[in-house]
Amino acid sequence: MSFDAKQVADELAAWTRNQIIHTLKKRGAVIGISGGIDSSVVAAICVRAIGAERVTGIAMPEKDSSPESLKMARELADKLNIEMVVEDMTTGLEGMGAYRRRDEAVKKVFPEYQPGWDFKITLQSNPLLGDSLNIFRGTVADKKGLVLQKRLPLKEYLQIVAASNMKQRLRMTMLYYHAELRNYVVAGTGNKNEHELGFFVKYGDGGSDLGPILHLYKTNIFQLAEELDIPRDIISRPPTTDTYPGEVTQEEFFYRLPFATLDSIWEAFEDGISVQHIAQNLNLKQEQVQRVITDISQKKQNTEYLRLPPLRVR
Repeated sequence: MSFDAKQVADELAAWTRNQIIHTLKKRGAVIGISGGIDSSVVAAICVRAIGAERVTGIAMPEKDSSPESLKMARELADKLNIEMVVEDMTTGLEGMGAYRRRDEAVKKVFPEYQPGWDFKITLQSNPLLGDSLNIFRGTVADKKGLVLQKRLPLKEYLQIVAASNMKQRLRMTMLYYHAELRNYVVAGTGNKNEHELGFFVKYGDGGSDLGPILHLYKTNIFQLAEELDIPRDIISRPPTTDTYPGEVTQEEFFYRLPFATLDSIWEAFEDGISVQHIAQNLNLKQEQVQRVITDISQKKQNTEYLRLPPLRVR
C-alpha cells in the first residue's frame, strides 16, 4: 500500500490543531489510551498538533483488562510526556450489572462456567478458506486447562454483547468528564476498518469530537506508528479487543484475516482494480478475493445503522 507516513502525520497534526483550536474552540485534547496502536497514534498526533502539555491520556482498566494494557499505556504516556490519569472502571461496571448480565448469558450456554474463568467470543470462518456464515462461538476455560467451545445462540450472544458494550459506553462517559473538566475535546481513536465495517460501539468508543484516523486503514496506522516513534512493544502487540476475560485478537473476533491482506484487497477494490489483477498481485485465487470483497460489503451494509445520526422527522 502506497503511503507517505511523514506527510500524512504532518497533515493530520495540522488538521487536528485547526479543528481543536479554531473549529471546536477548545484548549486541548483527552484521549482514552489503552496500550493499543490506534490510541497511541492519535495521542502522538495530538502532541504534535498542540503540545504535550495540552494532551491528557485517560487509562480506563477494569477487572477483565489485560495488565499489559495499563503497562503499555504508561509507557506511551512517559514517551510522549503527557499527563496520564488512571480510572478503574470495575466498580461502575459492577453497579451497572455488566459482569452479572454477561455471566448470566454465558452460563446458559456453558452450565459449568464460573466467574473467574476465561471467556471469549470468536468468528470461526475465514473468507480466504471458503464460503461460510459469520457464526460466533464462545469459548470458556478454567484455570486447570479445561476448555469448552460452543456456537452461541442468538439470544445469549445478544445479551453478552449488550452487557459487554457497557464497558465502551461507560468509558465514553469518563472521557467526557475529563474533557469537560479541562475544556478539552475528546479525540476519537477509531480507524477506517473499525468505522466502516462496524467494529465499534455506538455512543461508546464511536463517540468523540473528532476522528483524526477514521479515514485510514489499520495498515496505515502501523506505518504512522513507525513515523511517530511509538514504543516498539505497542507496535508489535497484536491488536486485541481487551473486552472479555479471555484475551482475543481483533482478527479472531471480527476481521477473520490479517490486516495486510484485508487492507490490500479493500484499497485496491476501492481504486477500481479488477478482482483478477488483485488476485494476481497478492498470489490469491479470484474467488478468494471476491469472498473478501463480499464480506466487506456485507459488513458495511449490516452495520450502516451504527453510522447514522438519530433519525428525525423532516
